[in-house]
Amino acid sequence: MGATSGIGEEVFRLMLKDEDCFIGIAGRRADRLEVLKALAPHRVAYETIDVCHPEATLGLQRLIGKVGGMDVYFHASGIGKVNREPTEFIEMSTVETNVCGFTRMVGEAFRYMAAHDGGHIAAVTSVAGTKGIGIASSYSSSKAFQQAYLQALEQLAHVRRLPIRFTDIRPGFVATAFLDGSRPYPLMMKPADVAASIMRAVGKQEHVRVIDARWRILAACWRRLPKWLWRRLPVDMPPGAGSRQAGSR
Repeated sequence: MGATSGIGEEVFRLMLKDEDCFIGIAGRRADRLEVLKALAPHRVAYETIDVCHPEATLGLQRLIGKVGGMDVYFHASGIGKVNREPTEFIEMSTVETNVCGFTRMVGEAFRYMAAHDGGHIAAVTSVAGTKGIGIASSYSSSKAFQQAYLQALEQLAHVRRLPIRFTDIRPGFVATAFLDGSRPYPLMMKPADVAASIMRAVGKQEHVRVIDARWRILAACWRRLPKWLWRRLPVDMPPGAGSRQAGSR
């Protein structure tokens, strides 16, 4: 989900290398999905899906039917934007995509797997979910929600004895279209490198993978900062960690 650019597309391209893998891809851009399908037309199916649409789950069901089942669900759909005001439209559209859309699609994947002998749900959240970031209030909060939601579903699967595995993927800054190069970004990573790390994490069935080692250290430090110190930090950088281009789903 979210295969038409950035991390989602890079993961798709890596999955194509496994000739035994049949892949269903989804996103809002039908023209781009057509291009990706053409790379392996006999092993790729697609469905145009906007995760914010109330009937988006029907699109996922159709895609599962085209593929013939679903062993792994990978969610890379999301938006984010610096919002110092905070402007209502940006705040609400971020929540609509990263909270409502995320819950809608990941929840549907969980329900499908609960009824069909399990599977693996992997989702891109962000290190931004570690703390509330003032210039990205809705973004960082939405990423914290995503992490808690995955944790809750993992607990639910365990209680219900369902063979569903989860991987929460938390990248730092990734050089996607979202980061427009208008200013320097610290600890920048290439999408291909992030995708390779994601594939390793999913293959090992890791519960949480922070990408990369530098961001693991930084996130660990963030978690340990007391609230009085965190709210005084002069943080002033875009919330691009783990996000795709603003407005893309």
